[in-house]
Amino acid sequence: MHPDLDHIVLTEDEIKRRVAELGEQVSRDYGEESILLIAVLRGAALFVADLAREITSPIEIDFMAVSSYGSSTESSGVVRIIKDLEELIEGRNVLVVEDIIDTGLTLKYLLKNLASRKPKTLEIVSLLYKKDKQRVPISCKYVGFDVPDEFVVGYGLDYAERYRNLPYIGVLRREIYAE
Repeated sequence: MHPDLDHIVLTEDEIKRRVAELGEQVSRDYGEESILLIAVLRGAALFVADLAREITSPIEIDFMAVSSYGSSTESSGVVRIIKDLEELIEGRNVLVVEDIIDTGLTLKYLLKNLASRKPKTLEIVSLLYKKDKQRVPISCKYVGFDVPDEFVVGYGLDYAERYRNLPYIGVLRREIYAE
């Protein structure tokens, strides 16, 4: 375990198993219909790579980068699109791939933006879900794990761009981010 962590929440094996299950579920639901996976950078980069390999339906992948955190541990609620899509989504099955849903503020903004582009379907798959922290309701069709309201890092999730490369997800020690 990394010395900056208090404890591990999800092991590498637990994550691998659940990502495979999510891939099977998505494949069953979409069958032979094509899906555009939209990964929300940077946190969802590792998740979308592993998830894509588990989906048997035809897929394409695109990326968006949005920001509402900066180097803070709390969402500011002010969302900026830093990188927009390369692909048009009108009339397409769109699956937004998120690393974590917490307040829902960023995702609400992103979903409204994407819905205005008239996709055929618009759903969410999120590796982690903090139900107790939501400030706006978000309907997430595919959820990997419900997690408590603790500051988690690893498997793509970061604090100040660190810890993304950890193969597991753990709780960052409070003194690390309280400085």
